[in-house]
Amino acid sequence: MNTVNSQKAFQEAQSLIPGGVNSPVRAFKSVGGTPIFITEGEGAHLKDVDGNKYVDFVQSWGPLIFGHRDESIEAAVIEAVKHGLSFGAPTQAESELAKLVVSFFDSIDKVRFVSSGTEAVMSAIRLARGFTGRDDIVKFTGCYHGHSDALLVEAGSGAATFGNPSSPGVPADFTKHTLLAEYNNIESVKKCFADSSDIACVIIEPIAGNMGLVPADKEFLHELKKLCVENGALLIFDEVMSGFRASINGAESITGVTPDIVTLGKVIGGGMPVGAFGARAEIMAMLSPEGPVYQAGTLSGNPVAMAAGLAALSKLKQNARVMAVLESRGKRLVEGMQKEASACGITMQIDTRGSMFGFFFNEKPVKNFADACNSDAALFAKFHSLMLDAGFYFACSLYETGFISTAITDAMIEDAISASAKIFKEIANG
Repeated sequence: MNTVNSQKAFQEAQSLIPGGVNSPVRAFKSVGGTPIFITEGEGAHLKDVDGNKYVDFVQSWGPLIFGHRDESIEAAVIEAVKHGLSFGAPTQAESELAKLVVSFFDSIDKVRFVSSGTEAVMSAIRLARGFTGRDDIVKFTGCYHGHSDALLVEAGSGAATFGNPSSPGVPADFTKHTLLAEYNNIESVKKCFADSSDIACVIIEPIAGNMGLVPADKEFLHELKKLCVENGALLIFDEVMSGFRASINGAESITGVTPDIVTLGKVIGGGMPVGAFGARAEIMAMLSPEGPVYQAGTLSGNPVAMAAGLAALSKLKQNARVMAVLESRGKRLVEGMQKEASACGITMQIDTRGSMFGFFFNEKPVKNFADACNSDAALFAKFHSLMLDAGFYFACSLYETGFISTAITDAMIEDAISASAKIFKEIANG
């Protein structure tokens, strides 16, 4: 496969942009090679600057549930643009999209729109602290909630519970209120509550998509909710990635656990930059201008993003049965690849939730970040590179999740499985 133009584009980008990219994972550092520079997306496919075409299993990291350039979403955006890009003032579209989001979630009475998932989570945590009057938060190793200071933490030395900054530029004072627990390990959460009586909230990806696809066990989530209630802390479900992907009614409909606050993004923007957080009315009443907890943004609820999100969610609500089709295709993909890998003596762990899928080259099931880190990163990098050469665009990190869109057909799934069979044989034969 010829990538000479992508190589040239990357060289130029590196002279102008730190690392040549505006989000680190795009640099392909964990899989090697040169990142592919995209010129166009249509349906299930991406095209790059060298004219190569790929079946896209990333779908802009989740939001494009109907594929690239969906006609109804594209038309809604074009119509909105004709009336103006941004007003910094209320529009009825904000209420229309809010009403639609609320209709999907039993746990949400009111919602506020922002411009990114990071902003949604940051604001949700501030709201939880304001509502409870407490300072500490609990997060789980391996769950990613955006790049705000309090959430960029790593485990402390020894048996320390409180996190240390995991990035230069984050003062230790900013993370001293962040406690770390192990995903799917309720005893580690109990330790956090034993160490602090000042916990405002526990935030979790109920279906983790940032250490690969690792769903939380239902029993674990039920115990987590119980702990929060007993200790007066709020439970935040971060569904920026899984919202409307794992289920159109949220992880609460899958797990039977009702969160206090939900953060959303990706699909609710239909490809435009949008985030949101929502909760029951009592909690949201704390938010300015109704209450004292301040949050604001000039581009929050901007008309173009609202139009895209409204078109995407309206179409999803009208075609809710498509979720079962997408899950079936995701299962067929990973089960097919797993079978071909096994035939070559390669062990794969697989999982799906709705239109999300994930796989690890790992001898054991993956239940937390430590398990994910024991996966064969070199094998994943080789597999990724060879599948890219074969015309299949997978997430460029073993710690990311894949996505199926309605534009990806059964035939494309079978083609990907067939390509993986040849690649696994090549890998096995050295």
